[in-house]
Amino acid sequence: MSALELITRLIDFYEMLIVVYVLMSWFRPSTGFLYDAYHTLGTIVEPWLGIFRRIIPPLGMFDISPIVAIVSLSVISSLLVRFLG
Repeated sequence: MSALELITRLIDFYEMLIVVYVLMSWFRPSTGFLYDAYHTLGTIVEPWLGIFRRIIPPLGMFDISPIVAIVSLSVISSLLVRFLG
């Protein structure tokens, strides 16, 4: 496995973590294992999501920053493959 392939797989995995974190945020677990998992995911993905939350205000009750964050990761991955692959 090449370094580029490893990086793109890690980006894909990070995108999946964002999706899981967003889905869990709909239910906001308050105790137990799910709360610990949600808190841990937040620690991992919030630094990246925070960048977009500062730029893009929520649209009413909807926060589209996770969508923009995932799209930007996809663009970064595509650019890496295009220029380094």
